Amino acid sequence: MTSLTLCWRPERLAVVRWPAAHALPVLPSGCFFSLTRTDDELSLVVPVTHLPDDAEQLEAGWRAAAVVGPLDFSLIGILRGLASVLAEAGISIFAISTYDTDLILVREGDQAGAESALRAAGYRFA
Repeated sequence: MTSLTLCWRPERLAVVRWPAAHALPVLPSGCFFSLTRTDDELSLVVPVTHLPDDAEQLEAGWRAAAVVGPLDFSLIGILRGLASVLAEAGISIFAISTYDTDLILVREGDQAGAESALRAAGYRFA
């Protein structure tokens, strides 16, 4: 059993893809987002209320649960534990890691099932 606590972020989120050649988006101060750039793309996780106009593709309808942190870099298996529980429950995730914590995104329709499966596995929710 785990003793980690998670909390649901309040925003409805979208995962957005557009060409790497595009400029970085301008988002309001305090807006939650995650940005990753590779040679081929820019990926952005952003509230649906702040979607960029020039998105190539987007998948809306995500909710994020953050592990209450900060987490020490020496911890092992945080995402593996979360992903395993949700995979067993048939729930797909999109994972994000930051300096202080890990977040898992699940589709809005899977939020209640994800929380139920994680609680059953010993995770707590704030």
